[in-house]
Amino acid sequence: MKQVIQYQKTGEMSVAELPEPMLKSGGVLVRTAYSLISAGTEKSSVATAQASMVGKARSRPDLVKQVFANVKREGLFATYDKVQNRLDNYKELGYSAAGEVVASASDRFKPGDRVACAGVGFASHAEM
Repeated sequence: MKQVIQYQKTGEMSVAELPEPMLKSGGVLVRTAYSLISAGTEKSSVATAQASMVGKARSRPDLVKQVFANVKREGLFATYDKVQNRLDNYKELGYSAAGEVVASASDRFKPGDRVACAGVGFASHAEM
């Protein structure tokens, strides 16, 4: 499956070949016909990723609070490692798509149904 992803440390975007998602209980798999990558949302995401650690902290004070709580719980070095591991990961882009159900574990949808999808992590910009 091809998917648009962003490297969290630098903001670099690319199209990657990833394994197709697994069908989850109550969920559906959709063959994407159309998807949206919002220029404003993704531009903000790139700007945050390209920022220094201080810039990232300024743009996400909620995460700074989580970091301090984690330092109290697990210590400075463990928290530093967690932050670095998170920054070394890729993020799937997109949150709005439409297409056709190809597999279903839902009572509401069956293969062949045309659907609209929304939600970060559920309607990423990808194709099977």
